[in-house]
Amino acid sequence: MDFAVRLAGRAGQMSARGFFSEGWHGHLKEDGSEFTDIDVAVEELIRDELSLHVPDDGVFGEEGGATSGSSGRRWIIDPINGTKYFTHRVPLFSNDLAYEDEHGPAIGVINMPMRQQMIVAGRGLGCWVLPGPDPDLRTGHRARVTERTSLGGAWTLMHNPAGWPEELLSALHRRVLLVPSTGMIAALVTGRADAGIIAGPPMGYEDVAPMPVIVTEAGGRVTDLGGASVLEGDMSVLVTNGGLHDEFLQLVKGLPRSRDYRALLHGD
Repeated sequence: MDFAVRLAGRAGQMSARGFFSEGWHGHLKEDGSEFTDIDVAVEELIRDELSLHVPDDGVFGEEGGATSGSSGRRWIIDPINGTKYFTHRVPLFSNDLAYEDEHGPAIGVINMPMRQQMIVAGRGLGCWVLPGPDPDLRTGHRARVTERTSLGGAWTLMHNPAGWPEELLSALHRRVLLVPSTGMIAALVTGRADAGIIAGPPMGYEDVAPMPVIVTEAGGRVTDLGGASVLEGDMSVLVTNGGLHDEFLQLVKGLPRSRDYRALLHGD
């Protein structure tokens, strides 16, 4: 985990400098999503370090795609998760890193450099909150989800509600307290939220890859909205403190999970 922490910390330093600098440009991918020169530079930094220290491991990055390896292990990189926030100078982005071995998710890191907080977990090693500009496992403290058992009024973070269908919003709004997310996984594992939901356009694999080990090691549970593995499902996300998970699944069972909100942008 130490190597992953150092690597994510360096990514955070580079992205924070980029956030306050001028001269970089934003670009659109074929699917309409954004990326910047800083996204590319941060991913290149991580890839260079991985090539130097673990050259036999595979790599999958949001910007650079897949690089095969021979070890059976793989690193997943989301250099700037929240690029739209980044391009609009809103300090809510993160640097996400995950590591998978022959047994599945092994390490997850979510680094929030503007908040000076890193969440890191290792399989069987717990989930940790590392504060400050230079994250260090020696100065961290254990993360733990809430113990709430009542669905009614549960503090529930929502991500990308513009893409949510009315049926999903209404069903949840009647039972729980829906609030905007400003860092869903960090809020869940530090006990500041009971649950979180990502619906609308599907997430990428790199978006969800750090979640299983982080949430599980903090005592929570994560699936897609149908209850399938978040890494193998439809790329929607339900994260909870564990005790509320089945009730949430029942609440949203059979409901649509996305709408074509882009059509609204064009007046359709």
